[in-house]
Amino acid sequence: MKRVILVGTGVLALAAGVFAQTPAGNFDAALAAAPAQLRDGAMVIKWKADGSYDTLRPGTNRLVCYDQSGDAGEQPVSSQCTSVGNLDRVKQNKVYEAKIADRTAREAALTELEKGGQRVKPEFGSVFYTRQGKDAATTRLHVTIAVPGATAASLGLPDNNKMGGAWIMNAGTSTAHIMTPGS
Repeated sequence: MKRVILVGTGVLALAAGVFAQTPAGNFDAALAAAPAQLRDGAMVIKWKADGSYDTLRPGTNRLVCYDQSGDAGEQPVSSQCTSVGNLDRVKQNKVYEAKIADRTAREAALTELEKGGQRVKPEFGSVFYTRQGKDAATTRLHVTIAVPGATAASLGLPDNNKMGGAWIMNAGTSTAHIMTPGS
C-alpha cells in the first residue's frame, strides 16, 4: 500500500512539474502554422502589448511561433511562425498595431519609417507561415518569403499576380516578399 501511495505521489509531482513549465498545457494554437518537420523544434513565444515577449518554450531550430488569436485585427484563429531573425521586424509591427488601430493610418506610419530608413528589415529568404480563419475548420495557410529590397529585375519574378505563379509584392521595399500561389 505504501508503494502505491508513493508511486501515485510521484506521478502527481511529475505532472505538476510539467504543467508548471507549459502554460496553457500545450502550444497547439501557436504551432498551428508550423510545418510538421519543424514543429517539435520551434520556439514558442507570447507577445506582450509593449512589443516584448515571453518565451514559453525554447527552440532547437530557427523557427519561432506565436498565437495571434485575440490580437487586434486578427482572425479568431490566427498563428504565425517565422525565423528568429525576424523577431525585431515582428516586434516593430506589433508595436505599431498596438499604437495605431486604424489599418490605413498604421500602414502610412510604417511607410514613413520605410522612407526614413527606420523600417526593420526581415531576414532575406526567411519564410512567414500564417494560419488564419474564423474557426479551426476554415483556417487557411498563407506562406510568404521575405526578400527585402528585391525587385522584378533583381529576382526575375513578376511584381504582380497576373502570370498565375509566384510574384513579388511590395517590390523594392523592406516589405518585399514572394507570394506563393495557392497558399
